[in-house]
Amino acid sequence: MALLEIHTFPDSVLRQKAEPVTVFDQELDETAQSMLETMYFSGGIGLAAIQAGILKQIIVIDLKSGEEDTELREPHVFINPEILEKSGTTVSEEGCLSVIEFRAEVDRAEKITIEYQDVAGNSKKLEAEDMMSICLQHEIDHLNGILFIDHLPLLKQKMVKKRLTKLANDEA
Repeated sequence: MALLEIHTFPDSVLRQKAEPVTVFDQELDETAQSMLETMYFSGGIGLAAIQAGILKQIIVIDLKSGEEDTELREPHVFINPEILEKSGTTVSEEGCLSVIEFRAEVDRAEKITIEYQDVAGNSKKLEAEDMMSICLQHEIDHLNGILFIDHLPLLKQKMVKKRLTKLANDEA
């Protein structure tokens, strides 16, 4: 497996929509494993393929990503995830591997039900709540070209995007 480059705001690839996965093969499994390796290396708990410049509907999540003992990790791979139901509301502080040095409180559904496929192409359903629900919504947003900063009030969005763009330009 190989570490992937994580694209950061304002890279235009982050605004593209990912395409559904139609071929379930060894290459897909290797992509998912590389995504997990990249997520662990970067200290994240979730990663969408689009963040690595791969325009496919693939996300990986491990809420125990920070565990020193790799035996305690719980990696999840979701192919072609789709939210079927949402209920309740919750506010949580979010960050993102593609939006460096910024965190903000975001409103999300408290519970969701998703339909997805595993790396073998088997259809599955999952009811998620708490941090898993938040993380799934955040990563599924990525597949649609949406960043967590897009959920902020308009004035704050403009200020944050301007600051992040300046930061990116200063580093270039």
